[in-house]
Amino acid sequence: MMAGLDGLIDGAAVLIEFGGSIIIAVACVRGLASLIAGQGSHRALVRARLVVADGVIAALGYKTAATLLKTIELQTWTAIGMFSTILIFRTVIKRVLVWEEARLQ
Repeated sequence: MMAGLDGLIDGAAVLIEFGGSIIIAVACVRGLASLIAGQGSHRALVRARLVVADGVIAALGYKTAATLLKTIELQTWTAIGMFSTILIFRTVIKRVLVWEEARLQ
């Protein structure tokens, strides 16, 4: 019974992570399209960076959710450390991207 539930949770985590990856890929394509449409101007470059940053920020939520599902049973110090590290990285990256977005606007 638990093995089946573990498999279901792991499968859900993989699908959620995949969704986050799709969000990043779409954001990159949108950024590239914005850059091409603006013919490489400085304004188009700034817009492209903002589009990609927005996608990365959105995807971070998915990645965090998937990590939570994978490590929901924080029974070992390794699992606790991995979760803490990912949460810290997510927080730092999100703050840097929000700062960058504010600086560009």
